[in-house]
Amino acid sequence: MIKQATYIKSVTDLKDEPEGFPQILLIGRSNVGKSSFINALTNRKNLARVSNTPGKTITLNFYLIDQSFYLVDAPGYGYARRSKSMQDQFILMIQKYIKQAEHLKLICILVDFKVGPTDDDLFTYQFLVEQNLNVMVVATKKDKVPKTHQFKQEQFIKKVMKNPIIFYAYSNVTKENLDKIENEMRNQVTVIE
Repeated sequence: MIKQATYIKSVTDLKDEPEGFPQILLIGRSNVGKSSFINALTNRKNLARVSNTPGKTITLNFYLIDQSFYLVDAPGYGYARRSKSMQDQFILMIQKYIKQAEHLKLICILVDFKVGPTDDDLFTYQFLVEQNLNVMVVATKKDKVPKTHQFKQEQFIKKVMKNPIIFYAYSNVTKENLDKIENEMRNQVTVIE
């Protein structure tokens, strides 16, 4: 269980990143529930601000977890109200981060369990896989799907995403799989080079 989580800083350029610890990047569509996920994972109510206006995050936000790794919250992608040039700017920022981040150990892509992977999710996931990066897929909001349909929906998501190596269906309500997600994160940041 995560005991300590501290917001460190927000950056738009990797030259300003905090140093010293491995990084896990959190990425996902706007309003997929990233802020709620961060708050649940860290057991803090307001560490990450939950916005009523999706697409608010426009920087890379660094949170130091248990003095051992950074959780890096990226801007949400695929939000319609953003201008095209703004969306392109975010994509370039993320691509640059992924290519330059020396301490990046894992990318956690959040997709909506109920909605399923969108075209933006699939495009982003495919891009990450092609970079030969460690990617964990977390399907959020599992509780929004009736229990009788959950298995079928999970199989559908896995099939569309071509069977991700690391996959967890998650619910903020039940906290299902939260411990497994945290363990996976810890395992990835403690891998010996």
